[in-house]
Amino acid sequence: MPSFTSLVLTDRAATPANHTFLPRSNRDGVALVTESNGTPAADKRFSISTRRVNGKLKRRIVFQVPVVQTETINGISRPKVVRESIVDATFTFSEDSSEDERDDVVGMFASSLDASKALVNDTIVKAEEVFS
Repeated sequence: MPSFTSLVLTDRAATPANHTFLPRSNRDGVALVTESNGTPAADKRFSISTRRVNGKLKRRIVFQVPVVQTETINGISRPKVVRESIVDATFTFSEDSSEDERDDVVGMFASSLDASKALVNDTIVKAEEVFS
């Protein structure tokens, strides 16, 4: 069983940076880690949840990255989320699947997100349409 610890994720910037997400809460089957800059509205959030449903193992990852700007109304400034990027991935496996099967599926999925995979990368990152 994995322990509830920090998670370090590396971005794809020209000079890649590590982002450290610290444990925030772990309840009702949902573990939440956040990268905070001191303004809760701007916290980047990464959660992972576990469930069993109808003989299936469900594992869901949700990654949320808000873009926040300071809004000033009547001389009062406060942070406001102006947009947000969200990744929501659900992995569903039969309860009798093997660890090797799950490992292969996760590995192939992770591989699909490599920048060199134009079908996926250009569709998601460059916001292009898929054509024949």
